[in-house]
Amino acid sequence: MTERTATLVLAAHGTRSAAGESTLSALAETVRRARPGHRVELSYLEISSPLLSDVLPAVRGPVVVVPLLLAGGYHAHIDLPEVIASRRPDAVIAGWLGPHRLLTSALTRKLARAGLRGTDAVLLGAAGSSDPSALADVRAAAHRLAVRLARPVTAAFASAGSPSLEEAMERLGSTPAARVAIASYVLAPGHFHDRLAAAGAGLVSDPLGPDPDVAALIWHRYDAALVARHSPGLHRASL
Repeated sequence: MTERTATLVLAAHGTRSAAGESTLSALAETVRRARPGHRVELSYLEISSPLLSDVLPAVRGPVVVVPLLLAGGYHAHIDLPEVIASRRPDAVIAGWLGPHRLLTSALTRKLARAGLRGTDAVLLGAAGSSDPSALADVRAAAHRLAVRLARPVTAAFASAGSPSLEEAMERLGSTPAARVAIASYVLAPGHFHDRLAAAGAGLVSDPLGPDPDVAALIWHRYDAALVARHSPGLHRASL
C-alpha cells in the first residue's frame, strides 16, 4: 500500500445538525484541496449519510480510514473497528485526531477571532466520554492549549466526564477572572456545541471546522498509518 494509491476515508460520528453536516463536508473539501489528485471520501458511523459501512465496500483499492474524532473512546475503540472488520477488513485504521499541536494552533486562532482577552479564564469544552482514556486525551489537549496561551486551561465536559461544563463554569465564576472563554473542542456545529454556547460564558469560539491545520493533521494521521502499516513496531504516540 502506498500514499499514491490508498483512498482516504474520513469517518465522522454523525449529526442531526444540517450545519454540522455542511461543516464536515467543507472539512472534507479542505482535505481534498490540500493534496490534489488523492481520493477522499466522507462517511459517518451513524445518523448521517453516507454510512461508513456503505462507503467502505464501494471503494476500490487500498483504504486508510481516519476517524474524525478528537479523542479515543467507544467509537474509536469498538464501533469503528467493528465496522471495518465486517465491511473492509483490509482497510488500515489511522489514529484519532487529538491531542496534537495542530489542533492547539487551530484552537488558539479560533479563540483570538472570538475576542479572547488576557484576563479571561479559559475552558476547553468537549463532548465527554465514559472512557477514562478519552477524557485523558481531552485533558492533554487542554494542557497543550494552556502552554500555548500561557495561562491555565480547564477541560470541561458537556456530557460524561468530570468536571462537567456546569461545574467548571461555577468554579471559574468564583475567581477574579473578568469572564470565562470556552474553546470549543468539537469539529462541527450540533448538539455539543449548542451546549457550550448555552453555558453562559463570555465568549465561545467556533467549532474547529474546515481549518487548514485540521486538514493537515488528517493527512498526518493518514501518513502515519501508512508508515505503521510497514513498521508494525511503531507506537501511535511516536507518530
